[in-house]
Amino acid sequence: MTRIGLLGGSFNPAHGGHRAISLFAAKALGLDEVWWLVSPGNPLKPARGMAPLPARLAHARKIARRAPIRATAIERDLRTRYTVDTLKALTRRYPRHRFIWLMGADNLAQFSQWRDWRGIARHMPIAVIARPGYDAGARGSVAMSWLRRFVRPARQSADWTNWRVPALVLLRFRPDPRSATLLRQADPLWHREYEATRVRDPLTRRYIV
Repeated sequence: MTRIGLLGGSFNPAHGGHRAISLFAAKALGLDEVWWLVSPGNPLKPARGMAPLPARLAHARKIARRAPIRATAIERDLRTRYTVDTLKALTRRYPRHRFIWLMGADNLAQFSQWRDWRGIARHMPIAVIARPGYDAGARGSVAMSWLRRFVRPARQSADWTNWRVPALVLLRFRPDPRSATLLRQADPLWHREYEATRVRDPLTRRYIV
């Protein structure tokens, strides 16, 4: 049994904050790997300003180097658009793996806007990682009002494979101010250097174009 944490997002671009929370979650949850699910297109984010998928994947793989992190665009291969469908497809494709969904407190704050968010919680455990400025909104969110009864103590984090879903654990992490928004503001054309790069997905073994 391989223990995998799944961190989804646009990664537009990936940065050291993504790496830091992934390594923190891997240690807290006893993960073998963290998979970054680089989304072909986030339904809740505008397409304008979104770098091409090959560039986002290539840069994410650069940020993840020498760490137990795999950056993948497997959603394109699975032909899934929504997280709930991606998670179901992954558990079917990798029946010997155990998965836990990783999200920042900012995502929990608007989790109720996701398609079938309760279905996500019923499908696999969720670990929420604190983010500066979002914790209060997450605690008072629509989703948290339903999920609160399923919260597990952080001291039991490493036992998540034995939890009955729905199950949620809140992980405290030192504040990290880095964000993709700030990086794009500093360098809107960050993806130019990857435009001629051929990038192969480590899970599907196919080139992303």
